[in-house]
Amino acid sequence: MRPSMLLLTIVMVISTVVFGCDEKVYGADAVRPTPYRAPEVTPVATAIEAPRAPAIQPAAVVDGLSARMQEATDDAAKVGANISVAVLDRISHQLITNGNTRPIATASVVKLFIADDLLFRKPDGGLSADDRAALDSMLRASDDGAAETFWNQNGGNAIITRVAGRYGLASTSPPSNGAWWNTISTAPDLARYYDMLLNGSGGLPPAQANIIINDLAQSTPSGLDGYPQRFGIPEGLYDEPVAVKQGWMCCIGNNWMHLSTGVVGADRRYIVVIESLQPSDDATARTTITEAVKTIFPGGRI
Repeated sequence: MRPSMLLLTIVMVISTVVFGCDEKVYGADAVRPTPYRAPEVTPVATAIEAPRAPAIQPAAVVDGLSARMQEATDDAAKVGANISVAVLDRISHQLITNGNTRPIATASVVKLFIADDLLFRKPDGGLSADDRAALDSMLRASDDGAAETFWNQNGGNAIITRVAGRYGLASTSPPSNGAWWNTISTAPDLARYYDMLLNGSGGLPPAQANIIINDLAQSTPSGLDGYPQRFGIPEGLYDEPVAVKQGWMCCIGNNWMHLSTGVVGADRRYIVVIESLQPSDDATARTTITEAVKTIFPGGRI
């Protein structure tokens, strides 16, 4: 771990370079120690199909959601954690948050934007076999090396400017120090991104959007660096199919940051973003964000 500083946020999309490692220090110079590479792991999730409009009718799923979010927020505060949560119902268009919508560093969740920009610029199967393999590894196993390569090849900060422009992400901005993991966004912006990715209004064709969603549905139990990445949504909504992108970062002051984001349900009706900032060890912090999801969604279901 390496010390640093930052202000972060959670969205229930629940948030220097260490090449090949997702654990980073916000605001620090890009220093690359020898990377740790974990053994390859097997995806445990099944793919969610291509983007399409949900066919089911609105239900009273959001009833009581605000109260449960507040309960989760209060419980997290008791153990020193500050959480940010956002849930979007894509049918009713209701966005419910716990009121904490401050800007956050996205850590590896920015790999969504890197992948989106790459696929938008190379439509109709324009990726080489090597690039496609690297993109899959970046989204499934949070491969930092692949992210660094695509970031440098495709304009760095300009990637964020282009994606934020296409999706209308008003609170999303490039990193001030040029390090991709320090890209700034908010929980509502991340929820908006997923919604527009799925409905096509962000400009990415359905076939390319499907590549992203299916990779997220095959998120590996651990990142390529060996860090466990089932915290938050995957372990909290254990009885739902999910497609997730996770991010984690240490140390922000003396805090661990975890960000869990994704699409929930076979019909892709719900988008969840949750972020937690906690002065604890990493295992405790992962437990806190997962317990928050379980409080918000009892029984592991939306």
